[in-house]
Amino acid sequence: MYNDVQVTLDIPSNYQAHKRTLLILYALPNGNSTLQTMGKKVESDGDWRFNIQHIKAQTQFIRNELKKENIVVAYLENNFKSWPTWKTKHPEYVSEIQHIVDTLHSLFPSKNTSICLNGHSGGGRFIFSYLDGVKAIPGYIERIVFLDSDYGYESSYGSQLQLWLHENKKAGLYIFAYNDNVALYQGKRIVSDTGGTWYRSHLMQKDLSAFFHFKIIADDSLTIYRSSNMQVAFYFKTNPEKKILHTAQVELNGFIHSILAGTKRESVNYQYYGKRAYESFIK
Repeated sequence: MYNDVQVTLDIPSNYQAHKRTLLILYALPNGNSTLQTMGKKVESDGDWRFNIQHIKAQTQFIRNELKKENIVVAYLENNFKSWPTWKTKHPEYVSEIQHIVDTLHSLFPSKNTSICLNGHSGGGRFIFSYLDGVKAIPGYIERIVFLDSDYGYESSYGSQLQLWLHENKKAGLYIFAYNDNVALYQGKRIVSDTGGTWYRSHLMQKDLSAFFHFKIIADDSLTIYRSSNMQVAFYFKTNPEKKILHTAQVELNGFIHSILAGTKRESVNYQYYGKRAYESFIK
């Protein structure tokens, strides 16, 4: 689409039109191709990018847990391998992103289909670009996930998200971030005080706390802010060793948790930021 966007649909072989369909629009992280994002078995001398997402194997795990639903994943890639860069190259990005989402939604019976907007890294820009084009988020958008990807969050999005959550009781918002404020690369910080997802996610949580009461669950590794109505959850990964944990949040069952959190299958047969639960599905 638009000569520089490639969409790859992963549809289950046992797809049945009468069943509920969850269409996950997964905006790729900066630097990754679709095949790298899908993942595969990698030898010690192989391309490391095939071993940091494993969205295809994690999708199969989800399908095994949600057998009554069609789980469809649309991988969204562009020629620049960066949605922030793609946006700067497209003055009409607002209407074009709307068209991409609407086109994909139209491929499936709308009565039974809900959409999850999901993305890692620069993929968050795709989600914000979609929000830029709607006054009210449609009801068929049932889940929005930022997997360490809400760099572009501004408080103006807070009221938009709050209205969507208020109007759609089935809607869920899930945000994952690690403390990148202290992360070091070759002894230097990788983000500014306000430029990383740690700051932006806390800003979002503060904005939404005006509308939702949050309960806090914390241990040495993870602090979770969950709204009392269960519609919103923030997963904050601590970082005492000042490492770069950007991709680990996805690799360690992050994609699985982004879809199963808030459902009856949350943390069943897997643990977020635990051992890979999808290893047997990697091909």
